[in-house]
Formats: sequence, C-alpha cells, structure tokens
Amino acid sequence: MVGGSGFLGLRITRQARLAGHRVIATWHASAPPAVNADWRRLDIRRRDDVTALARLARPDAVINVAYRKSDWAVTADGGAHVALAAAVAGARLVHVSSDAVFSGAAPSYDETSPPDPVTPYGAAKAAAETAVKGIAPGAVIARTSLIIGDGDSVHECLVHSMAAGTAPGFLYTDEVRCPVHVADLAAALLELAAGPHAGTCHVGGADAVSRHELGLLIAARDGLDPSALRAGPRPATGPPRPLGVRLDGTRTQARLATRLRGAREFLATARS
Repeated sequence: MVGGSGFLGLRITRQARLAGHRVIATWHASAPPAVNADWRRLDIRRRDDVTALARLARPDAVINVAYRKSDWAVTADGGAHVALAAAVAGARLVHVSSDAVFSGAAPSYDETSPPDPVTPYGAAKAAAETAVKGIAPGAVIARTSLIIGDGDSVHECLVHSMAAGTAPGFLYTDEVRCPVHVADLAAALLELAAGPHAGTCHVGGADAVSRHELGLLIAARDGLDPSALRAGPRPATGPPRPLGVRLDGTRTQARLATRLRGAREFLATARS
C-alpha cells in the first residue's frame, strides 16, 4: 500500500486488514497512525528505494495512492517508480489516477477517453498513466474524483469552515465532479487488486454534482446553515481549471461487486 498514511490509503489499509490480508503500508511526510499494518517510510522519488522495498516485501499486489499536487517528481516520476517496482516483484498493480487528467471540454469521459489535462497536476497524473501503461501493461489505472468521507475529508472540512465563516472563497456552481465515498472507493480498489482485469477503470461516484451542490448536501447532512455557503461561477481569470468533468464508469461498475454510490445517496443520511 503506497501512500498508506493518507486519507484514502488509511481506509484501504484498514479494509485490507479486516479482510485478513497482510499489509505493508508506506508513509513519507506524515507519521503513520496506530493502524495494524507493517509501516515502512518511503520516498517514491527515490527509484532504487522503491524497488528495494518491493524486492524485500514480494507483495502479491501493490495499490499506489501517493501523490502531491505541486510536485511532478512525486506524482509523475513516483508513479513510474512504483510501476517499475511492481513489475520487478511480479506484483499486480493498481495505480490510482484522477479526473484531473481531463479538461472538462467533453460532455462526459469514459474509460477509453484520452487525457487532455489543463493543469500541472493533471499533466503529472496523465504522465504517470502513460508510464504505468508502458512499464506494467497488466496494471489497473483507476481514475477517481472528489473523495468524501464521514466528515473528515478535505472537501467536508472546507464546507464546515465556510459555514463557520472562517474560510474565504466560493463553492463553484459550474465546476462539476462525480464525488465518491472513501469506503466505496477503497472496496472497489481492493476488488480490482484481487481481480483479473487490466487497463483503465473509472471509479467515481454515480452522481455528477457541482461543488456548490456537494456543499449543500454536506451541509444538510451535518446540520449546517446552507446560506453561509457562498456560491458563484468560477472566475474567468486565474489559472486554468477543468469545469464539467463527468466520469462515465458504466463499464467499470459492470465488472465490480462493489457499488459506487452517488453523493446524493451517501450524503442523505446524518452522521452517527
């Protein structure tokens, strides 16, 4: 489990352990929490270190969720290093990518859609996909979208801060994504790691919603004042960002036992 100490990585690690798997999980910037796993510190920018760990561990499967938005060496080069290490160890690879590889110019994007990124992060993710395909053609490239939890994701924390008046900015009404619940995503990635499929998969949620609608759904679940969430279109000036990125995961969902719920469903129930 590469990137095991992050939000998604921790959920995958926990689910894998509950399923009875032995898990070796890596961390770099953040010390690992008290989760039952064999924790190893790893900098995926260091190719030889990644390969050495894979040779030592001899894993059956590797799931790579590690990235850093502002760091090409982590997101792009690191993805290539993990793919090479998995190939050396003879391990199945699930490489987690992002809807950021798309511009949003098309009405929707299925698993056959070629990347057309408009941001440096999207370009790094697209470069990693290309490297993975060349190094480990039997790998799964799993593109996902905004990852939501039970109050602890980046997006949920932002909505709470905005509702409290401590975070500036707007929730865009014209920037559309397909949010996915972290538990659904973790289960789908573990299923893909255990299965025979190779190639690109889309593992976003079933609903396409704007960032503002997502904020309203979170506010309704958590009893926040929706009027405190400032809304508006994305500014015409500033760095480019993809607008309507609708992941079509119909083909992937047909292969999975795990059901990838939409935000309108998984945010409909109040947190316990």
